[in-house]
Amino acid sequence: MEAGLPANRLTPSNAARPGVGIVHLGLGAFYRAFGAIYVAEAMAAKGGDWGIIGVSLKSPTTRDALAPQDWAYTSVTLAPEGEQADVIEVLQDVLVAPENPAAVIAAMADAGVKIVSLTVTEKGYCHNPATGALNPDHPDIQHDLANALPVSAPGFLVRALAARRAAGLAPFTVLTCDNLPENGKLVRGVVLELARLIDPALADWIAEDARFPATMVDRITPATTDANIARVTELTGKFDAAPVLHEPFRQWVIEDDFVGGLRPDFAAVGVQMVHDVTAFEHMKLRMLNGTHSSLAYLGYLAGHETISDTVANPAFSDFVERLWNEIMPTVATPPGVSLPDYARALKARYENPAIRHRTWQIAMDGSQKLPQRLLGTLAQNLAAGRDSPGLCLAVAAWMRYVGGVDEAGAAIDVRDPLAAKLRSISDAAKTPADKVEALLAMDEVFPPALAAQLRAPVTAAASLLWEKGAQAAVAQTAAS
Repeated sequence: MEAGLPANRLTPSNAARPGVGIVHLGLGAFYRAFGAIYVAEAMAAKGGDWGIIGVSLKSPTTRDALAPQDWAYTSVTLAPEGEQADVIEVLQDVLVAPENPAAVIAAMADAGVKIVSLTVTEKGYCHNPATGALNPDHPDIQHDLANALPVSAPGFLVRALAARRAAGLAPFTVLTCDNLPENGKLVRGVVLELARLIDPALADWIAEDARFPATMVDRITPATTDANIARVTELTGKFDAAPVLHEPFRQWVIEDDFVGGLRPDFAAVGVQMVHDVTAFEHMKLRMLNGTHSSLAYLGYLAGHETISDTVANPAFSDFVERLWNEIMPTVATPPGVSLPDYARALKARYENPAIRHRTWQIAMDGSQKLPQRLLGTLAQNLAAGRDSPGLCLAVAAWMRYVGGVDEAGAAIDVRDPLAAKLRSISDAAKTPADKVEALLAMDEVFPPALAAQLRAPVTAAASLLWEKGAQAAVAQTAAS
């Protein structure tokens, strides 16, 4: 027993381990609660060497927590009726990119690896959220253009693909699992733009031979807390330094477009393999992620810690119904889906008291999330002549939130790649109308044509929010 480790720490079984077939960039709680479990189940059902090497792009925290457990971890399903714990053993190693970027490229370039998947969050793609294009001025991209050992997710993809091409290997499939519109197309575009800046011939090869299937992913996965770790120890009798906790619901829709057709048998474990993900993706981004962000900003300002606390407030319960009524006319219904039924299922998931999904956590990186979660819906409604007071109030709430001071005058810990700029702009504008005007001028977030159309309705929503506060503004808007 290593010094300092609990005697009852989690250890893996003695089962034979599969070979590695997947490298995953951005090994956070969500992927371990979602994609990794599907992969483990697919191997259990149909076999294959699809073991996963995880990569932490920033911090050694996850690696250091999992290493003493030989990469095993506990997955806890949080249902209203109780908890269920399962041990997941699909991880084979975890690399920390800043410590040894060459090792990450070597792992991705290994002939046995057929898929590189990603959960790096919206900001990890180093793109302009308003346009979807690579931001060549991003500091990480500037670094990756000047150095063979990258720091960004797009940089690792490009350099690893270059290594495979040099070795005469086929490219891997790039499987993004982040909440971005047309996420496969977006990551393909970012990779090709960066590759073309480095080596146009490499970009041509990637464009011809690599595959970037689009996906829709859905499972609510709150951040793991020390209290959660203590609860998992109580539940299982084993100390796990890195468990994941999640709701029972899960849905994964994947465009079935893989290099050489090589992938785990996802369909055998309930993944929807389809020709076109777009309708599923837009439905989820707008109806789930759009309302999640709206509830996060307004709920936080009203003093609610979690989504379940927020929707337990009758005004917010009515408000989210109002939001779905604004959103659904812009959503093309996926095959076999009823949008009203989908909304009702979302409401039940939000109300699950076992899920402590913090409004502050969901509120992170709003400058990267607003374009796909709210602004696309607003643009379609404006084009159709439909009012969207609920969505405009959500945008106004984001504007108040990024000002860094809540309704009681307390500081807000704003986590956003543009946090300093947002705070500076907000501080320089004195009235709510001035703040709206100044923030709408940020073309990194708001396309200028849309910003001009939003000025009047968002200013009206901001005036209501600043004058009456989030609780009263939500109640008034829900009743309108």
